[in-house]
Amino acid sequence: MSVHIELPRELRPLMKKPLGTLYTGTGRDTIEKFAGKLANPTKLISVGDVTTFHLLEAGIVPDLCIVDNRTKRKPVSEDVSTRNKDGLYTEVSVDNPAGIITDELIKALSGAFESSTPLRILVRGEEDLATLPVIIMAPLGAVVLYGQPDEGVVFVEVTEKKKEEIRVLFEKLIGQNQNNELNKLRRILDGHTDS
Repeated sequence: MSVHIELPRELRPLMKKPLGTLYTGTGRDTIEKFAGKLANPTKLISVGDVTTFHLLEAGIVPDLCIVDNRTKRKPVSEDVSTRNKDGLYTEVSVDNPAGIITDELIKALSGAFESSTPLRILVRGEEDLATLPVIIMAPLGAVVLYGQPDEGVVFVEVTEKKKEEIRVLFEKLIGQNQNNELNKLRRILDGHTDS
C-alpha cells in the first residue's frame, strides 16, 4: 500500500512563495545570473524540466534532476525532453500524482542522495512538491534549483536553518497524523534508511 502526504488546499498559497532566492528572467540568461554562485555545492539538484534543460544547455550538469516531462501542466517540447535524457544519467521512475508527495518519491530521493552517480528521477504525475523533501534530505551545502512559473529560477542553499524551515512546513502538511507509515516517512526524511 502506498503512503502519501497531500498538500491541503489552505497551504497551496505557501507553495507559490519562493523557498530561496528568486532569479528572474527566462532561459540561459537566468542561469547566468547565478552560475557564479554554484562554486562547489556538495550536491546540485534541479527540480523541473525547464530548469534542468537550461542548466544542461549552459554546460551545468546537476547531480540529481527531477523531471516529469511537463511544464505548467502541459507536455514539454521534444527538445526539452530529449536534452533532459542526457546519457550521463541513470534513470529511476516513480509515481507521484499532483499535489501529493508519495513514499515512492521519498524512497527514490533517499537512494539518490546515497548514490555517487548522476541520477534522473522521472516522475509519472507531477514533481512540483518534490522540492520540499529534496531540501530536507539533501546534504548541507547542496544547492537546489527549481522553476518559479513565469518568473524565473529559485536558488536554495541547503543550510540547517533552511532544512528546519522546510521541516516546519512539512509537519503542517503531515498534520497531527501519527500513523506508523507516516512516521516511517518522517524517519526516511531525517536520514534513517531503515524502513
